Amino acid sequence: MPLYHTLGKIPSKRHTVFKKQDGTLHYEQLFGTIGFDGMSSLMYHLHRPTMVKEVKESIDLRPIAAEEHNIKSRLLKGFSVKPEDDFLESRKVVLFNNDVHVSLAAPKKSMTTYFYKNTDADEMLFIHKGKGVLKTMLGDISFEYGDYIIIPRGMIYQITFETENNRLLIAESYSPIYTPKRYRNWFGQHLEHSPFCERDFKLPENLKAYDEVGDFIMKVKKQGQLHHLVYASHPFDVVGWDGYNFPYAFSIHNFEPITGRVHQPPPVHQTFETNAFVICSFCPRLYDYHPDAIPAPYNHSNIDSDEVLYYVDGDFMSRNYVEQGHISLHPAGIPHGPHPGTYEKSIGKKETGELAVMIDTFKPLKLTQMALDIDDGTYYQSWLE
Repeated sequence: MPLYHTLGKIPSKRHTVFKKQDGTLHYEQLFGTIGFDGMSSLMYHLHRPTMVKEVKESIDLRPIAAEEHNIKSRLLKGFSVKPEDDFLESRKVVLFNNDVHVSLAAPKKSMTTYFYKNTDADEMLFIHKGKGVLKTMLGDISFEYGDYIIIPRGMIYQITFETENNRLLIAESYSPIYTPKRYRNWFGQHLEHSPFCERDFKLPENLKAYDEVGDFIMKVKKQGQLHHLVYASHPFDVVGWDGYNFPYAFSIHNFEPITGRVHQPPPVHQTFETNAFVICSFCPRLYDYHPDAIPAPYNHSNIDSDEVLYYVDGDFMSRNYVEQGHISLHPAGIPHGPHPGTYEKSIGKKETGELAVMIDTFKPLKLTQMALDIDDGTYYQSWLE
């Protein structure tokens, strides 16, 4: 997201002397992506960010495919994933390919005993239930129901939750997550036709630098392995930073739907993009206003994409028997469309209160055993008369 932000104290010129009160130097660190060609931020630490005291055990987190060549439409009952205390242990991959891992999580406890860094992927956390604070080396972001949180790869963070009733949809992207380029001009500013703009973003704030040394557990995901390291200083020791590479949040409730006289295609709901998949927001909106419009979507063929739809709230007008936390998977290769009766029933309706998150991938998704365990088993037959 090309948006400049700064917090704390920084020198007037990059790569120049920046002294602490005692006369010693702050330690500068460039935090960037795509080599030196992508977005970056420049940070100033109280301690060297390179001080690793110990490298301990590693855990293999690579998902295993229980169904590698799926052709069935699926309905996964997401709230069947059981809550677990630990944030990382609660994350259960259900769908994946080489570009994205889609997980469900129901963490009960805050992260207080360790820090986490995903060096493999950008992360999108969608907050379905719960509220709290994302704490990072670049500041804090408060979150609540309906928030997307975008965390760039390599960002060190902790999460605190206010209650134990938390439900998250997570997408780990192996390419950077951006807002759609067609929403932005060539300077990077969001255009007038964009369904959201910069003032809708929640940016890091409340930067606090911890001047602490000791043993700090850092869990680092790299090449699908969760490595356990011990750092010699507190990871949140940044006194100031500026740049373009930082976490941010955006509420699905601030997405302004694009409507028309006849049914609009799914790209009008697009919220984020990568070079391998898109994320869309289906939000409460007025229906099509042509006098003969059919608001329900037309049948369409998934030739190039697997479509994942996560149901958040409301009555989804084109589906029967879906509930909060359900995930529908419509695989590439076969058509899908509204359930019997919903096509006709939508005629004359003026608005919808549906709320859902869609992930469309350009390569087929594999299913884990967790996905098969929470699959209703009959969804693929739900279009029969």
